[in-house]
Amino acid sequence: MTFDLDRLDMAILQVLQVDNKTPQRTIAERVNLSAPAVQRRIKRMEASGVIQANVAQIDPAKVGRAITLFVEVEMESERAERFDAAKRSFADAPEVQQCYYVTGEADFILIVVVRAMADYEALTRKLFFENNNVKRFRTFVSMERVKVGLTVPLE
Repeated sequence: MTFDLDRLDMAILQVLQVDNKTPQRTIAERVNLSAPAVQRRIKRMEASGVIQANVAQIDPAKVGRAITLFVEVEMESERAERFDAAKRSFADAPEVQQCYYVTGEADFILIVVVRAMADYEALTRKLFFENNNVKRFRTFVSMERVKVGLTVPLE
């Protein structure tokens, strides 16, 4: 579902995607609105789900989670309740940063961060080996973080 956004909303979002701590008066100056008008627009976009969260982007290596892995997961059965159970287990695992249900050979792509490979091995037992609906999984280990972000192109 899309939400009706005008050029001013898009300009506000562009500023917030770069730095969501930008003062509303600064945003107002950049988009030629009053600070209260900017505040109303931000609240409306938060209430409608356009703005999903205001979070800090943390460097995993600096908090002891230096290993990033990309995992393709192929499921055995395509029954909805089994897929929903897998989605819940992936979403509930704190090591799983992101989970995507995808087309192609794999059914899911996971982005995982861990302290050490032993932690990942334990996670594979819990998420994959103990789940009889996981047919196979394939892991790719990141050698370097080249670009990380969740900004959405708004042009």
